[in-house]
Amino acid sequence: MRTSDIWKEIERLPISKRIYVVEKTIHSIRAEEEENELIKAVEALCGDYKVDAELTAFIKI
Repeated sequence: MRTSDIWKEIERLPISKRIYVVEKTIHSIRAEEEENELIKAVEALCGDYKVDAELTAFIKI
């Protein structure tokens, strides 16, 4: 389905349903962004945790 088709279908909905679609879309975008930020943080710190004994001192292996 093309974006223009989706938009036409959304326009046919009553306002309350359109608001619901917008809210769900925003929630989805925020969740994806949070996940991307966590992945970036993990990747940035991964090397430190592999070589710094102070960061892994309390981890049971």
